Amino acid sequence: MSTVEDRPAVAERRWVGRAVPRKEDPKLLAGRANYVGDVVLPGMLHGAVLRSQHAHARIVSIDTSAAEAMPGVAAVLTGAQAAELVNPMPAFCAEPVPQTAIAVERVRYPGEAVAVVAATDRYIAEDACAAIRVEYDVLPAVVDPEAAMAPDATRIHETLDSNVVFHRTLDFGDVGADLARAHTVVRTRARWHRMGAQPIETAGAVASWDPFSRSMTVYSNSNFHNFLPWAFAGMLGVSTNRLRMIPCAVGGSFGSKHFITKVLAIAGALTKATGRPVQYLEDRLDNIAANDNVGCDRIYDAELALAEDGEMLGLSLRIVDDYGAYFQFAHGQHGNAMAQPTGPYRIGSLRYDVSCVLTNKVQQGFFRGAGADPGNFVLERLVDKAAIELGIDRVELRRRNFIRPEQFPFKTPTGNVYDSGDYAAVLDRALELAKIDDWSAEQERLRAQGRYLGIGLATCQERSGYNASEWWFLYDEPPLPATSTPESVKLDVDAMGGVRVEVGCPLWGNSPETVVSQVVAEEFGVDPEDVSVTYADSTAGAMSAGPGGSRLTIMLCGATRGAARTVRDKMIRIAAHALEMDPGDVECVDGTFRAKGAPGTSMSMADVGMRAQLFFHDNPEGESSGLVAVHTYDHPYSTPPSADRTDMGAFYPMVSHACHIPIVEVDPETGVVTMRAYYVVNDCGTVMNPTLVEGQVVGGVVQGIGAALMEEYRYDDDGALGTPTFREYLLPSMHEVPEIVVEHLETPSPFTEYGVKGAGEGGRLVAPTAIASAVDDALRPLGVWVDELPMTPERVVAMVADAARDRS
Repeated sequence: MSTVEDRPAVAERRWVGRAVPRKEDPKLLAGRANYVGDVVLPGMLHGAVLRSQHAHARIVSIDTSAAEAMPGVAAVLTGAQAAELVNPMPAFCAEPVPQTAIAVERVRYPGEAVAVVAATDRYIAEDACAAIRVEYDVLPAVVDPEAAMAPDATRIHETLDSNVVFHRTLDFGDVGADLARAHTVVRTRARWHRMGAQPIETAGAVASWDPFSRSMTVYSNSNFHNFLPWAFAGMLGVSTNRLRMIPCAVGGSFGSKHFITKVLAIAGALTKATGRPVQYLEDRLDNIAANDNVGCDRIYDAELALAEDGEMLGLSLRIVDDYGAYFQFAHGQHGNAMAQPTGPYRIGSLRYDVSCVLTNKVQQGFFRGAGADPGNFVLERLVDKAAIELGIDRVELRRRNFIRPEQFPFKTPTGNVYDSGDYAAVLDRALELAKIDDWSAEQERLRAQGRYLGIGLATCQERSGYNASEWWFLYDEPPLPATSTPESVKLDVDAMGGVRVEVGCPLWGNSPETVVSQVVAEEFGVDPEDVSVTYADSTAGAMSAGPGGSRLTIMLCGATRGAARTVRDKMIRIAAHALEMDPGDVECVDGTFRAKGAPGTSMSMADVGMRAQLFFHDNPEGESSGLVAVHTYDHPYSTPPSADRTDMGAFYPMVSHACHIPIVEVDPETGVVTMRAYYVVNDCGTVMNPTLVEGQVVGGVVQGIGAALMEEYRYDDDGALGTPTFREYLLPSMHEVPEIVVEHLETPSPFTEYGVKGAGEGGRLVAPTAIASAVDDALRPLGVWVDELPMTPERVVAMVADAARDRS
């Protein structure tokens, strides 16, 4: 375990920690960012997709003749025809679950692509899709994941013996003994339904095939263009050195655009078929029904063992996870979950039993939270239930079991390491911030009037800075046991002293330009506004895993600081030579290289830049011309899993923490939950930029309100999607969101540059369980217990009715 010792003290920092304005905003607000939909190439065609209305069916025949005859149509491809141009989509699973962008012979979820069209405009392409005739042999749909586990259930894939595509039980410590010796074992059966990111901009790509050079250029809003371009190249049937992927600005992702393999494959197949550039951008119906990255969909049977004084002894989780029709990212979302299954508590043992099940639904992928969100929900529900059963105040029960500040770095039962924290301080400040006594008095006053006010409480973790091992460590024989998740930047100083940085990540709606500029400013003392930041395409050799897992600020800080230090040290050597001094006597302050103790003896950035670029013979012997550095920053702290998987290793060691206190009012007759107030105290280590962190937290809380109260993919018993548009799939608007008050405490990480941790997912990771706690608290007089999200009005009314029946 190594720590970062060489970091400026808080009092010495000039730019890290300041709320400088986002550099990304002007072009976004002015509509000048370049999205996939803005890309126009000469001769470009437009793609559209015909999708299956059936959840499960054999494709008997497809007649494309009428579509092909329509003026303006350049190509119509069935799945079989597309398979001659592009390959199946890459997968991270070890199981034989092949997936093509366009179905071949069989459809397995409603909305799966059956045929695609390229035409001179999107309207013609859509009309041509409507002219395609498909004959189906409809098969029984499998929707319930527990029913799908039955040995005689209809199989989703003939290549598998069962719809249980993956199962494993892992014990960390002696869980059985802890359950046996417990004074109280609290149990719950909890249900977390699938939901999706619903970005404003859908997934899209513009692909252009050059048959003469056998090369392809792809504009896309994928994040992985510099991390896994070989996977895209293999799918597109192009050698890696003949594929150029150019990132576009992303109009909302929240994890949902990591791979977007379907749109890439569709655009790639159509450009190969036509020899012309093709743009394919999902419409809203495409995105809801068939996007690559809906969130997890789980059933939990959970047990928490406690001693008489409330000490948490052991936790047992049996999880059935509905993965939909394909297994592209394998059990990746359980890597996230296993980073923090015991939350902020000192729980000594853990049993983690997971079954990944296939059904006739669109596949799971990654979405903000990525598997840790339902884990937080279940754990905090157990803690609240334990407080009731033991007769211990829920605040006090948490305090008794929190990991204490002096216990960090803290190793969890799974092997992950938490870097730092002061959870009791966060809880105490949240209670103060919310003026909890005032709300308690208000609750009593309203209850006397027959109104139901609830005070929520959740104290949860946000693991950040993911490592690639989380994708494979549940396998004994993983398909690709990668351990690298690098981030790189190229930094140079020109002859006039201007600093330029090229980053390998795309503009994903977060703030890479601002973060990089603040780090450069910190290291050189220049104004962040004077730093130029650009984005590398896949031919630049910029190793980058990009955003995801709340990692980008951590990794960009490391990469940028490394490159800046290399260039700055060279500039110090050049300046020292020019000033006839020892390099140890020269420092860089406010963009000036000056003699320590004699600031009047100095050279500007431009002075040194000019000497470095144009005056080779005037520089120190052996010093090359130019001021450029490429720095690749690997994960700051990780260890591999043990061979027997009793220790998964440290893979998410930068762990943020938060306490959320929402205030709600519930109408038990209509089931409507009204948010009255929302308080957050957040600790993500050193706050790089308060404005950026607050934006992430508030946005995450809003998504968490959606997860708690309304968002859900609903399928009927035949597998039909009941939420195909935003009329049925509901999202929170400004009318459902109260003022969100956010404060920060800081426990810097010992592992990262400046002590930063991630903050990208924390709001959403905590809010759903905090709101469930609030609804629970509101309806406690009616005997309601919340164990299913989202708490739609229908479910709240049903919970109230069920509780009334139980009482009678």
